[in-house]
Parts: sequence; C-alpha cells; structure tokens
Amino acid sequence: MASGTEVYQQQGFGRRMGFGKSPALIIIDFNNAFGDATQFGGGNIPQAIAKTKELLAAARHLDLPIVFTTHVYAEDGSEDGLFNLKAGNMPLLRPGTFATAIVDDLAPRPGERIISKHYPSGFFCTDLASWLTKRGVDTAIVTGATTSGCVRATVVDAMGYGFRPIVPRECSGDRALGPHEANLFDMDQKYADVMSLDEVLADLAKLAPRQAGVATA
Repeated sequence: MASGTEVYQQQGFGRRMGFGKSPALIIIDFNNAFGDATQFGGGNIPQAIAKTKELLAAARHLDLPIVFTTHVYAEDGSEDGLFNLKAGNMPLLRPGTFATAIVDDLAPRPGERIISKHYPSGFFCTDLASWLTKRGVDTAIVTGATTSGCVRATVVDAMGYGFRPIVPRECSGDRALGPHEANLFDMDQKYADVMSLDEVLADLAKLAPRQAGVATA
C-alpha cells in the first residue's frame, strides 16, 4: 500500500492542465485587514502581497482582465451568515472602511473590477463567472489570502465553472505556514496548477509575446 504522497501519483493525480488562451488575474482579499497581523493577516501574507504587485504589473502590461475581491458585511448585520459565526473579527469588515479597502501596493485602477463577497469563494453569490465568460476568459490566475481558505475555495469553484486555475506559489499567503503549504500541495494535486511566479510570467509572455516585448520569429 502506498504511503505519504506516493498515493497521489499512483492514483493519477497531479497532472498538468496548463494555460488556456485567455487568462485573467483574480486577486483574493488582499485588503488592509488581511495585510494586518492583528486582524486577519500574518504569516507570509506580506510577502505574497509584494510578489502579487509584480504579477499585477505584468497583467496590466498585457491588458488582462483583472478582478479584486474584498470580504465585507453591511454595518447593520443584514448580510451576516454562518461564516460570521466562525471568526470573531468579521465585524471589522464593513463597507467603505480602511479595513476592506485593497492595500495601497495593489490599488485597483479604472476598468479593474472589485467584487464584495460574504463567503470564501470569489464566485459564490457573485457574478464573477459571467463577468469572466463575457471577456472570453478560460484561465483564472488566482492569488491572495488565505491559501487555505478563500484562495482554495475560489480555485475549486473556478474549476467547476470551467476556468483553468493557476496558482502562483509566491503570490498566495496564509496566516500560518502549515495550512499554506498543505493546501498548495492539495490544490496542485487535484484542482489547480501551482507554479512559480517566474513560470507564470514566462507562460504569459508566450501567450502574448508582442505585448510582453518578446521578439517573435
């Protein structure tokens, strides 16, 4: 009987999906609350934000569709649900506050979508799937926080909606490194292609060599 990670290989997991022809960048919950270790942040989230800044610049250069999500609930409690029972800091996430604004290093530009959500997945009870479909997207590059929570949930739903999930390893962060690494492994085996940022940037350049400034034959 296989033990450890060998069982995944023996059962055929971990195959590559690869990029499609039309990627979008989805940045999950890199708001100020998740950038603050006293609220929802910590771990390697600051480093992931810094690396996502590099990826965001490349996506803008290539004119990719770009979506940000932020976790937010109405002040009067009317949008609270079961998820609010699990995390005591949820009342911090109010509309129009510093906590729910995207961090300055990744500040959205005109034409880039910001989606407010109440549950882990960026797709759940939002129009994200139809928004991507209208733009011809077939590949979802998913970054953000946390790896074990909202990133993973978004990746699983992206696959379900028919978008190829790509997770740049350095651009996903979690408040604890154990769950971060475990979930990167699990996503890579079953739901997404987990790649280095350099690999993602190289594949983006192949899809749009002229825009990326790469010489073509």
